[in-house]
Parts: sequence; structure tokens; C-alpha cells
Amino acid sequence: MNGITLALDDAVELTELLQFLDTWLANDPEHLNPSLHRYVGTPGYDISQIRTTLARYIFLLGGDTEGDLFQPPPTP
Repeated sequence: MNGITLALDDAVELTELLQFLDTWLANDPEHLNPSLHRYVGTPGYDISQIRTTLARYIFLLGGDTEGDLFQPPPTP
């Protein structure tokens, strides 16, 4: 399997974007979860799942300095 190389400044920018999205999702779940459910068409996928995925990518890019990936999931 071939790896993908990402320039450090690009990795930092991508990490910052993912952190921004995670913070935005965390700050307004009472409005964003219903909006997501309307958009997706099913309640089977929610904000907490998106935030878990974002945390994993942030960790893989080296941006998880607080260990957020290994914390219990947020309560709705």
C-alpha cells in the first residue's frame, strides 16, 4: 500500500479546518442534529459520529494534543 505524503503546512491547515468543524458541531448540536437528520433522511447518523470521525482524523494528522480521541463520547 502506498502512503500519501502531505506537506507540513498543508497538514496543519487541514487539521485546523477539522478542529474548526468539530468545534462548530459541538457548539450547536440542538440545531445541527435535526438539520443533519433532515439532510441525510435518517436518524442513523448523528453529530457525535461525525465528531468521532473528525477526532480520529485530527489525531492522525498530529493535532490531538489533548487526547480528545481517547475520551468518552460526548453526551447529547
